Amino acid sequence: MSRPLIVSDCDEVLLFMVGPFRDWLDETQGVDFTVGSNNFAEAMRWRDSGEPVGEKDIWRLLRAFFDTEMGRQTPIPGAVEALNTLSEHADIVILTNLTDNHREMRAQQLAAHGIEAKVYTNQGPKGPALAAIVEEHAPSEVYFIDDLPQHHKSARETVPHVTTLHLCGEPELAPHIDCAHEAGHADARLDSWAEALPWLLERVVKNREAAA
Repeated sequence: MSRPLIVSDCDEVLLFMVGPFRDWLDETQGVDFTVGSNNFAEAMRWRDSGEPVGEKDIWRLLRAFFDTEMGRQTPIPGAVEALNTLSEHADIVILTNLTDNHREMRAQQLAAHGIEAKVYTNQGPKGPALAAIVEEHAPSEVYFIDDLPQHHKSARETVPHVTTLHLCGEPELAPHIDCAHEAGHADARLDSWAEALPWLLERVVKNREAAA
């Protein structure tokens, strides 16, 4: 019998991203990044002029961060332990919005923190990528974890039977992220692994026992 499949995002779900990115911008790029919104266009400003960093430079800086600074990222509390516990009951893969040439770097980064999982890279809404992963693995059931509400909406529209958990583990960012659960696109909104792990375990284990 096939196992359940957990498809998890990485940044702000497994590893901190905004904090390390902000520190790097401050130390090396002359950019002030005020974490008070999920809108990078408003949050990032050139220090010398006070002008917003334009979209082209935002993407350039993000690519540069992931090219050279992924070592700054550290695990969200409880994330490593949670995934290793869940791996006893389900298969786990990572679906991350990075360019394809970052796939191996992300896999090595996660492995260095104790998370051994296949990594899939994606650009844009995650629903189509999730559907392809589900077709590849043919799991008994599928769970999707992400910090951004638009990906939950895309997931639900593309894979209607998916169980979705909205989780943003960055306390500075979480209050500014629209809730996918309130919008009807996630089964729950839990912003810590202390809450998320038992929620997931209850469902994964109960469903496996029911199917046995």
